[in-house]
Amino acid sequence: MRKSTKRMLGGVALAAGAFGAAGAYLKKKKKRVETKAKRSEKNPPSVWARPGMIVTFRAELMPGRDREQRTARVKELLPSGRVLLHEVAGEHAQKEFDPTN
Repeated sequence: MRKSTKRMLGGVALAAGAFGAAGAYLKKKKKRVETKAKRSEKNPPSVWARPGMIVTFRAELMPGRDREQRTARVKELLPSGRVLLHEVAGEHAQKEFDPTN
């Protein structure tokens, strides 16, 4: 074979490898996106509080108050994961409350 033929065949082989790798990458990426969509439809994300649920502030945040005084009812769950409460003004994060069992 002539040198130019070898170069051409080498270029064709390199291009075929590049197309194969790109196709595999795109196929894997598409599968990953579909899996995320199925997972979100099948199992909604875990939510730590629901409207109407009773939550209790940690004692360190409200020292000197009894458990009943630190307890409030969830009014609304915000998209950020924070909550609005009926008895207490402002937005509150999960870290501010005692863990629920």
